[in-house]
Amino acid sequence: MNRLLVSVTDIEEALIALECGADIIDLKNPAAGALGALPPATLREIAGKVAGRKPVSATIGDLPMAPEQLVAAARATAQTGVDFVKIGFFGHAEHEACIAALQSLTADGIRLVAVLFADDDPDLNLVAHLARAGFYGVMLDTAAKNGQGLRHYLSDATLGAFVAKSRAQGLLTGLAGSLSMADLDALLPLRADYLGFRGALCAGARRTARLERARLLHCANALSFRAGASRVAIA
Repeated sequence: MNRLLVSVTDIEEALIALECGADIIDLKNPAAGALGALPPATLREIAGKVAGRKPVSATIGDLPMAPEQLVAAARATAQTGVDFVKIGFFGHAEHEACIAALQSLTADGIRLVAVLFADDDPDLNLVAHLARAGFYGVMLDTAAKNGQGLRHYLSDATLGAFVAKSRAQGLLTGLAGSLSMADLDALLPLRADYLGFRGALCAGARRTARLERARLLHCANALSFRAGASRVAIA
């Protein structure tokens, strides 16, 4: 069953997501880029408040492909108590060197999720390298938050092939990137583990605006209805 990943910016939004049906609570700062990072104190506060009721992921920021910098940022993020650490693979240089360096973290049991970008001609052959390095999961997202969604850049067939390839490697899979309710019918049959939302759940459908309870409930129930499951609506 496709699960719902909801990106939040603070403790108030995290609690709304927890109450309204999010399956994973994703911590990021949308004002600081595609994978903008929140302060470590905020990550600790939210992870402590969620207290294991749902998995919590956190981004490390839009960092360059510098192996030592990525390792340091990912380790520091993991130490805040989140369950998953998300790392963006921007551009096309040094990806394999970064994956090799990050293997030191996976060897320590840190669950890393790689984020590839649909609008940046992603190298889907990296999936096998990520699996060999012990990554826990891989997602497709969009780097440029310009109103164009994931399916504008990659066909449904390509997205389906990405999910299938990643699942065959034993990786947790996710699809995100300015997704809307209109994308659900096309994406659900691809059977990604998670579909990630932010903008569609915010006031005015703007990712930097506040998360709205009504929009989140609508999304959670729409996803469940199409998947043949059920959720309890919260007023």
